[in-house]
Amino acid sequence: MSAVYPMAPLIRFTLISLYLALVLPLPWLAPPALQPLLWGALPVGLVLILALVSEQVELSASGIRVGHPRWCAWLLRRGWQLNWDQIRALTPITTSQGGRVFYVRDAGGSAYLLPQRVQAFEAFLGQFGQTTGLDTSAIGRISPAWTYQLLAALCGVMLAGELAVGLWQLNS
Repeated sequence: MSAVYPMAPLIRFTLISLYLALVLPLPWLAPPALQPLLWGALPVGLVLILALVSEQVELSASGIRVGHPRWCAWLLRRGWQLNWDQIRALTPITTSQGGRVFYVRDAGGSAYLLPQRVQAFEAFLGQFGQTTGLDTSAIGRISPAWTYQLLAALCGVMLAGELAVGLWQLNS
């Protein structure tokens, strides 16, 4: 048993699009003295966003690992890893927005946030529940897909508007 679950493509695309929609116009809007700095910062920020959305969950015969791939793990040192025999419980916590997140509890009482934004979420939960023996039937995605679909559409509209204004300015 070995499986890797990256972040869901809709969520990844939406977060990258949001970054681009908010940051792409800045070099054009900035005073001329700041424009070179912003043009240089734009790809650096994009690489950072790509690193953040590259988080993945790895399930193996020995346990679960949540973290980032090697190319960015040195930069983003967050993550966690547990052997299957260390996992004791799942604890639900209500968020301030009314959603629910779940924490994986280990034998020592430490808590680790269970990823709820992964691709093939149902398969991930099935494999996690089967291996740990914990009931995962009450666990769902942290937010419904329509919220990311709406945000992705709004980002698309913003990017299209920015492109249209840029083309209009070039032709003027």
